[in-house]
Amino acid sequence: MKKTTQQSHSLLLLLVLLITAGLPAYAQQAESSKVMLFGVFHFANPGKDVVKTDQINVMTEKNQVYLAGLAERIAAFNPTDVLIECEPADSEKYQTKYQKYLNDSETLGSNENYQLGFRVARMAGLDRVTCYDASYDWKAEQLFEYMATRDQMAKQEFDAEIARITVQMNANHQTLSLKQLLEFSNDPAADARNKNLYLMTNNVGAGEGFEGADAAASWWQRNFRMYANIQKVAVPGSRVVVFGGQGHTAILKDLLADDLQRSAEPVIPYL
Repeated sequence: MKKTTQQSHSLLLLLVLLITAGLPAYAQQAESSKVMLFGVFHFANPGKDVVKTDQINVMTEKNQVYLAGLAERIAAFNPTDVLIECEPADSEKYQTKYQKYLNDSETLGSNENYQLGFRVARMAGLDRVTCYDASYDWKAEQLFEYMATRDQMAKQEFDAEIARITVQMNANHQTLSLKQLLEFSNDPAADARNKNLYLMTNNVGAGEGFEGADAAASWWQRNFRMYANIQKVAVPGSRVVVFGGQGHTAILKDLLADDLQRSAEPVIPYL
């Protein structure tokens, strides 16, 4: 009887080991969607960001040559879908412009949606681009009001950080090449500094109205919605390229890293 019990335990252990050994291979097989999250600064800056920059002109001949080559390299990833930072409600407008571009009756504007999104989609032989933005603004009004009236120290620290980043970004755009600026837009350290803007005010109003935490949560909520739109497209077998402002991709890359159904395609080798 004792021998039979030991044999049963040994058989059970062997079965567990066999199943466990197969899990990585199964997970790798199931995770068949590849997503490239390509962070950018806004080529045609609308001036809506907190940080204001006097930025590089992407329409010069030198930069146009670089962008054409960059788009060709990204197209070699063989994307099945190209996602651009625009509202799904505006899809028809973008599809019309994209079709005109395919027919050589539309010139590319300076916005990254056109300079990169349209270019890559055309080189990849795609008949459409996909809008994935989500209408949900950073709800920071109560945060700023609280800091102005009840937490001057937090306001001073936040304003100083904005000033520091503004100086750095303006210097970058005056001294760095377009390639270097895009490297910066996809640098993990720069992503961390970007997210820290929200975390450094997260404790404002803690234990009371949580003005800081609620403001930070609203920004993450928008990005969760954007990621949901990405997930909808990034089905098994797909190869998806997503272009977005670094303020978004810094967070979206964290979500992708924890998404066991999808894997990240690194950006830097394509630059």
